[in-house]
Amino acid sequence: MKHQQIANDKKSTVLTLTGIIVMILLAVTKVVPSSQIAGYSVFVGIAFFFITEAAAKTGGDQSGLRFHTIVTDLKKPGVVFWLLLPVVSGLAALVVGKLLFSGKFVAHVLGRTGSILSFDKPVLLIGQVVLAAFGEEIAYRGFFFGKGVKLFPVWVCAVVSSAVFAAGHIAPGDLRIVVYDIAGVFIDSLIFSVIYHKTGNCVISTFSHILGNAISMAAVFTFF
Repeated sequence: MKHQQIANDKKSTVLTLTGIIVMILLAVTKVVPSSQIAGYSVFVGIAFFFITEAAAKTGGDQSGLRFHTIVTDLKKPGVVFWLLLPVVSGLAALVVGKLLFSGKFVAHVLGRTGSILSFDKPVLLIGQVVLAAFGEEIAYRGFFFGKGVKLFPVWVCAVVSSAVFAAGHIAPGDLRIVVYDIAGVFIDSLIFSVIYHKTGNCVISTFSHILGNAISMAAVFTFF
């Protein structure tokens, strides 16, 4: 039994490192404007999340994707505060971006997301926002961060996974706006990492991700 556990741990380690490396390599291709493969890092992360959980025989309360503990996880100290924080950071980013770059910042963000979000079809847009956030959270918090912390210090995983996540959101444009945009993505990713670290559940970080994105989009179309 002990030998089997050691074998499972080794397999999980190899799988985790392989998945993280592939995600990094895919995400950083975003620095090349013509690259179309950076988004596949999310699909790789999702796949490796389920593969590593299966290899380690992780399930039930130990899984990084749990629906049955949502209420319990929300009651953990500080979770609701961190869950709501991306709403504040998102609105602050819009206000400061407006002051610094006028309407160019919002135009940049809409241009970056316009290829994957149907802004003219509200019902479809809701589904896209939910699925995109859920997928990113499974990949970057559930797998990259969640499995990575078993091999590396928490802060290293939070910073590196957030840097890679932000890199995957790079879009061509004014360098100042691009840097400002991905800095905001990086900060939000750190927040999602804190939420996952507190709960061990990417469903909770998904709630925060969806809420932050939804409120920010509503603000863009209402006030900006």
